[in-house]
Amino acid sequence: MAQQQCISQLGGWEGYDVESCAIEVHRGVSWCIVHLSVQPDRQRWCSSCLRPCRAIHDLEQRRIRDLPVFEHRTVIIFPRVRVACPHCGPRVELLRWLDPYARVTRRLGESVARLCKVAAVLHVARHYDLNWKTVKELDKAYLERELGPADLDGIEIIGMDEFAIQKGHRYATVIVEPTRKRVLWIGRGNGREDIRPFFELLGPERCARLKAAVMDMNTGYRLEVQARCPNAAIVFDLFHVVAKYGREVIDRVRVDRANELRSDRPSRRIVKGARWLLLKNRDSLRPGEDVELDELLAANHSLFVVYVLRDALKDLWAQRQPELAAKAWNSWYRKALRSGIEPLRRFAKALRLYLPGILAHCRYPLGTNLIEGINNKIKVIKRMAYGFRDDAYFFLKIRAAFPGVG
Repeated sequence: MAQQQCISQLGGWEGYDVESCAIEVHRGVSWCIVHLSVQPDRQRWCSSCLRPCRAIHDLEQRRIRDLPVFEHRTVIIFPRVRVACPHCGPRVELLRWLDPYARVTRRLGESVARLCKVAAVLHVARHYDLNWKTVKELDKAYLERELGPADLDGIEIIGMDEFAIQKGHRYATVIVEPTRKRVLWIGRGNGREDIRPFFELLGPERCARLKAAVMDMNTGYRLEVQARCPNAAIVFDLFHVVAKYGREVIDRVRVDRANELRSDRPSRRIVKGARWLLLKNRDSLRPGEDVELDELLAANHSLFVVYVLRDALKDLWAQRQPELAAKAWNSWYRKALRSGIEPLRRFAKALRLYLPGILAHCRYPLGTNLIEGINNKIKVIKRMAYGFRDDAYFFLKIRAAFPGVG
């Protein structure tokens, strides 16, 4: 009895009095059933126009969930008031503890959303004995209220990259503000038309103030930024250029060399199995791998050339003066053409078209390493939830994980 009296005092259901409170057990689960009655002669407000209303149109019995009390799951049974608003007609009464037509109280919804920050929707649903769709909608509504529209004022530098959203080469694009480590926008697709809504949201004035955009060598990204942001420098990221070099040059030369060694099976096996050894940085090699790498390069001249020129290509991003960077590029480009190695020559000629974006790194020493870290976090979010069916909800979860600093 004392426990029931304590529960009635913990209520806080504005506009209602506790009529009765009982503890019931159903299928081994303890429930606190609270019946409320309407407080007479109190000021009420219309939930639509927020104006005061005194007249009651009708009452409808409702049954909703509230936060558990002690070890008991809590159910509230009460008459929901519809006011007779002279401006809007019959509307549900505005209550601070309950949203219109909601099946759970606001405090339960906020508690569910807080737990969703560290646990999967399905686990939270089981914890509160709610339907997983209800939990998802509660979390989504909470995130929409908490995050609101992204603040796009004062942005001078952006970074953009793609991440896999589903199997079958289906991607989405994330755009961030690197200086504040803040996600600005996420959209499905990785083409020029797919990122256009962000720049339309940014508007012509804010686009004109944009100074730099760091990205990989995605042609669609580059063309859209150049068309929308005439004053923004395109900055190409070292990681993606070197990764492309590894795929198109080192891997191609390694495979060609292995094909040349068909008659020498032991040597061919060594070259074929050296892919990751060649793609690693020197400081990432395990003990003993440096000796193995040196022996491999000493025995294969073409692999030695492309390996050394990869390190020389990386040095371009260490330059902070455009003149010195341009000089280093010309030296690297001449060596690549004189090498006689066709995959390297093709790569050098193709990379020459992207030279302005490489030299722009001198003025804006940026990279997509932050975005790569965000992409790793996105994978964790997706894995925790066992995937997402609702893009809008997924993108809200990503924004909530990177609200920005400073």
